[in-house]
Amino acid sequence: MEYCIFTEPQQGYDYDDQLAFALAAERLGFDAFIRSDHYLRMGEGDPLPGGTDAWTTLAGLARETRRIRLGTLVSSATHRLPGVLAVQVAQVDQMSGGRVEFGLGTGWFEREHRAYGIPFPAKRFGILEEQLAILTGMWQTPVGERFDFAGEHYTVEDSPALPKPVQTRMPVIVGGGGPRRTPAVAARFATEFNIGFVPEPTVAEKFAGVRAACEAIGRDPRTLKLSVATPTLAGASEADVARRAATLGRDLDEYRGNGGNVAGGRAEITAKVERLQALGTERVYFQLMDMSDLEQLEYLGSEVLPHLPR
Repeated sequence: MEYCIFTEPQQGYDYDDQLAFALAAERLGFDAFIRSDHYLRMGEGDPLPGGTDAWTTLAGLARETRRIRLGTLVSSATHRLPGVLAVQVAQVDQMSGGRVEFGLGTGWFEREHRAYGIPFPAKRFGILEEQLAILTGMWQTPVGERFDFAGEHYTVEDSPALPKPVQTRMPVIVGGGGPRRTPAVAARFATEFNIGFVPEPTVAEKFAGVRAACEAIGRDPRTLKLSVATPTLAGASEADVARRAATLGRDLDEYRGNGGNVAGGRAEITAKVERLQALGTERVYFQLMDMSDLEQLEYLGSEVLPHLPR
């Protein structure tokens, strides 16, 4: 089992906040620091300091951390052209010494696109598929050979497909709840399939679907890592957990009533992880929304993480 910290910096956190969180997560022994790829805050609240670019941020963190893996859950296929993204991700992988985790999705936050002049086509799944084909194709093209691609959305001609990542095969995360196309794309391109924010019966259903998609193309399902993202409120006492819920403007009972969430201390979090592990989960992303609360991260890392199954 692997354990990652998953953050949402667009909710009001700058580079220094993210650096502090990543360094703490590294020191505490988490396997990865993963962030969203958004430019606009969701919901009401202070808009400052504004959004940060995911791959610019990760490039900085690559030079200021030493062990922890770094990546996105997930980058939006609408935000960047695939050739440019291939260069960016490969470069960050080089800057980190081979520690990148690359997640890519269709993008969904239409208001964010309007706010920053980013095109938001009504149909985006074909864009995602073609970007994954181009990105993985460019990274896997041997040095000295050329890469070409002709699709409905993108054309790549006589590309040197450089630079190359450090990692021989870049970890590629594909996730989501789609019943047919998402599992099929994960089976074709991904090294990891992620499902997040859903109750455990839905986790089991989606895992079964992506395993079947692997078998349908002759891929061993065991070669695809299965992961779950779970919103998390952690604390040594019920008062700590309730205070953290209030800070987020959430009712604690309502938060606990969502089967995709976990709230509590060591016992509650360990029980959640053990149930997810029994479903086949190999990696858990603890989503911590308040990046100013380093005490919560410290508790999760020092008092809970050492007791979780490996």
